[in-house]
Amino acid sequence: MENTEKEMAQEPVVELENVVISYDDDPVLKDVNLRLGKGDFVYLIGKSGAGKTSLLRSLYADQPIESGVARVCGFDVVNIKRRHVPRLRRKIGIVFQNFRLLPDRSVYSNLEFVLRATGWKKRNEIQNQIVKTLEAVGIAGKADVLPTRLSEGEQQRVGIARAIINSPQLILADEPTGNLDPVTSAEIMQLLVDINKNTGTTMMISTHDFMMIDRFPARVAVCEDGTLRDTES
Repeated sequence: MENTEKEMAQEPVVELENVVISYDDDPVLKDVNLRLGKGDFVYLIGKSGAGKTSLLRSLYADQPIESGVARVCGFDVVNIKRRHVPRLRRKIGIVFQNFRLLPDRSVYSNLEFVLRATGWKKRNEIQNQIVKTLEAVGIAGKADVLPTRLSEGEQQRVGIARAIINSPQLILADEPTGNLDPVTSAEIMQLLVDINKNTGTTMMISTHDFMMIDRFPARVAVCEDGTLRDTES
């Protein structure tokens, strides 16, 4: 039985102990230990192929964890049953480098799709949530526009809106500024920092953008030599 919301609020948002993550039976990361509480903000860095994306995917049960203890948003993601994965993912917002928006649907419809898929039914509540979320990410006037008509920075703001629209406990961002110019990258990072500060949402951001880390300093965890080195451990 999963923990109650009250019990979950007292737990770390992410707790990994001696975790091993493999791909095609080859270990990608081993002896991974990490603990993130409510409101924590951590950058995940490392060379290409070091396991950053595998680690993020394992947290939302998209890549299996071979062994160890892993609890995310109150769920045991090592032994999670398939039917419980959607419940886990409702508590996690995911931001992708290449946005992954539905190109043939308006910004509004992209967000409505997420809400209806996660159990929202009343039209007025859906509309209010979408309007509020678009205002929060600074694109309130873009609801009826197709993603293909937006700049890359605006598309990433839609991606962030999609990630936060269900008020998740955890946001995982995989190279969220990787396709953006330096000015737009700073705007997107400022938005993520503000969301973290204003809502207390825990964030893990994978990045190669060391200029952004210098500009918005925070805790850093490094994927190297087949494991994770946390600067706070």
